[in-house]
Amino acid sequence: MRYTKAALLLFALGMLLGLAVVAAELSWPARLASGIMALALVLLPVALVADARGLAVLKLRWKRPKTRRARARATSRRRSPARSARRQRR
Repeated sequence: MRYTKAALLLFALGMLLGLAVVAAELSWPARLASGIMALALVLLPVALVADARGLAVLKLRWKRPKTRRARARATSRRRSPARSARRQRR
């Protein structure tokens, strides 16, 4: 979520700048602070979409089909129903 984090940090920077402008009673950086916050609000949905697409691509890349050998091992390691019933009684 690096793009989302960057957009939220940019918004926080604008808020802090706006707080400083209000506290110091300055007028000229007020437009800059509001512009930074507005830009961050516009970029936030774009960042969310970019992060979601990136995660989807990573999921597809790392999804590997199971080989026949791995499937055979997984089925041979299963316990019989009688053994699993005994385990539950304890």
